[in-house]
Amino acid sequence: MTSRSGAPGVADAQGLRLADLDYDLPAELVAQHPVEPRDASRLLVCRRGGGALHDRRFAELPGLLRAGDVLVRNDTRVFPARAFFRRATGGRLEALFLRPAAEAPAGGAGSGEAWEVLLRGRPRPGETLLNEALGEGWPLVAERPLGEGRWLVSSRGERPVLELLEEAGVTPLPPYIHEILDDPERYQTTYARVVGSAAAPTAGLHFTAALDAALAEAGVTVETVTLHVGLGTFKPLQTETLAGSRLHSETYEVDAATWARLLAARAQGRRVVAVGTTSVRTLEHLARHAPHAAAPAGALLATPDGAPCGSPAGPAAYRGETSLFITPGFDFRVVDALVTNFHLPRTSLLALVMAFCGVEQTRRLYAHAVRRRYRFFSFGDAMLAL
Repeated sequence: MTSRSGAPGVADAQGLRLADLDYDLPAELVAQHPVEPRDASRLLVCRRGGGALHDRRFAELPGLLRAGDVLVRNDTRVFPARAFFRRATGGRLEALFLRPAAEAPAGGAGSGEAWEVLLRGRPRPGETLLNEALGEGWPLVAERPLGEGRWLVSSRGERPVLELLEEAGVTPLPPYIHEILDDPERYQTTYARVVGSAAAPTAGLHFTAALDAALAEAGVTVETVTLHVGLGTFKPLQTETLAGSRLHSETYEVDAATWARLLAARAQGRRVVAVGTTSVRTLEHLARHAPHAAAPAGALLATPDGAPCGSPAGPAAYRGETSLFITPGFDFRVVDALVTNFHLPRTSLLALVMAFCGVEQTRRLYAHAVRRRYRFFSFGDAMLAL
């Protein structure tokens, strides 16, 4: 696959420290609620090689792209992943359900549905917790700690975890959002389809049906990938240098036909515009692990781990996990342009933007956004890097 490298003058991750991902942000610029309509948010437009910055509106996106561009969005859907449980002593614990566990609980088969969760509190291994809303209707066994606040748990309820969460869970808004969200659907993209995320792919929150129609009118095609957002996306980095950091894996799925169309678009010289860092990571992971040629429709494909994920009876897809950590010096092989929100300091998301735009250009962009009073983070404004 032909490479299209990132911005010139990008520093190597080996020399970048966690402190280099800091910046000053007035607290009042942290958006507490989304704007209405969705595409009324602001859009900071930049060229990766430098030059003038332009303050626009997200609704203007179709006119900022060109006919033939391919916009790639993440269609994951957030489930009500946060729930509260009580210990036998009465103590309260908060649980953020991340994803079904790859390993079975200690009891083996028939011992419950196993999940990986973040627990705020200190249960004992093997302790049974009762859901605050459902009581005996949802016992949860804290099997053992997995590190960094994560636990392997087994649900002993009679219904699936996702069904129980629909009744007893709440929308897992980030901790920096202190206002109550009247409509949980505002923390979903309008095209959210595949349930599985503990946080929203927030760059997609700006799209509307009218904007989608305008993109089509402008000759911009839209493709979707799925990456379920978890710790790999939203957990702050801890190590002092980026070179020593590792991300938690997150699951993805991409139709083989979608990947084939993206390869064809690039072969024709058309730009691939990724919406959000999760789309970037999915595409760049596939560029390193998926076949570089289109497979026949319905062909049996395999993930990088070798697990089959298609059959002659249905559309083939690539499924697997990615822990790809994109830092300055990264060689972008698929993504030509990026739509993304403004991210928290000391996160892998900001490191990815620095890799794509350049470290100094990113600092310039963020300083401009602060001066011009852009709104930051999940419900904030966006930027377009071309």
